[in-house]
Amino acid sequence: MNTTLTTRAGIGTARLERLRDKIREHGWAGVLVTDLVDIRYLSGLDSSNAALLITLDSAVVITDFRYVSAASSLGSAFTVRQVNQALYHELGQLLGEVAGSGAIAYSPSAMSHRAFLQLTEGLASDLTLRAVEGAVGDLRMVKEAAEIAAVERASSLLTDAYGMVATLGLAGRSEREVAWLIERFLREAGASALSFDLIVAGGEHGSLPHHHPSDDPIPNDTLVTVDIGCVVDGYCSDCTRTFPVGSPSNELRDIYDITLRAQLASLDAIRSGVTGRDVDAIARDIITAAGHGDHFGHGLGHGVGLQVHEGPRLSRASEDTLDAGMLVTVEPGIYVPGLGGVRIEDLVVVTSDGYRSLTTYPKEYTPVS
Repeated sequence: MNTTLTTRAGIGTARLERLRDKIREHGWAGVLVTDLVDIRYLSGLDSSNAALLITLDSAVVITDFRYVSAASSLGSAFTVRQVNQALYHELGQLLGEVAGSGAIAYSPSAMSHRAFLQLTEGLASDLTLRAVEGAVGDLRMVKEAAEIAAVERASSLLTDAYGMVATLGLAGRSEREVAWLIERFLREAGASALSFDLIVAGGEHGSLPHHHPSDDPIPNDTLVTVDIGCVVDGYCSDCTRTFPVGSPSNELRDIYDITLRAQLASLDAIRSGVTGRDVDAIARDIITAAGHGDHFGHGLGHGVGLQVHEGPRLSRASEDTLDAGMLVTVEPGIYVPGLGGVRIEDLVVVTSDGYRSLTTYPKEYTPVS
């Protein structure tokens, strides 16, 4: 097979061949892909109702009439089978026709129980389903150059948005107003969507890691956490900055300095070959030694790409090892109920001997109005 063949979406068949290497390694008859993001990664098809069956010698897109035309334009690496909208009713039989006999790997987290029952009801007797998480997700963790470039474009918009926020000022504006100003700025600058619901958390709200912007005015002499991300060319960005407004208390200044120190130390540890658990421990140990271990309850970071949260993970439970080309966030935080909070987050590319940050807005303690 010509591994340089490129589909309509600019996706080369090298991704299919990497998945086929897994099929050979494990002796599977094929891989059934039902996660819609994984389908988009492998084929370029953006659909709300599709499956993809990959074997050693075929790649079959299974979808309904709404997406047949788009699927048919993906390129010669793919064939298309049209089914009704309840595709799982017919999928079991199609697996037998395409894959023959043996074990079909599938991701249980990407299939509802109802869909699984429909699939197995029509499954040929000489086929078995093998539950395998990460068959495609593991491939997505190491990014190609074009993927990194797309995330970098999305990240550059965040730098500009933070500059806009600092210039306009925060005190007296409602959190919702600030969130809307940022969203409008990002969309007008070229973002096709937000990566997630933007977070603007001022004063005591900063102690809530996923606070939803309210109509409350942002007080003076406090910290404001602003967590934003946008989508460019299908790829996400993610960055958090915490702005001092006016003259925050010494206690707030202290938790800012501790968080920044933890972030810089964990960033210094990023490189190919280290584990997500070890990097998380560096930041966690600094925050714990400063007396705020109970105020840092989430993982240090996560992968970013077609989704804003994907592998690898930087956390106490992570079993991932970083490799060059992975994109990860590094985002320690301290959240003190009744006082406020701090989170400082950068999105970086892992390299063989370190990292390169895609988010570049300054993070030194710099008060704004």
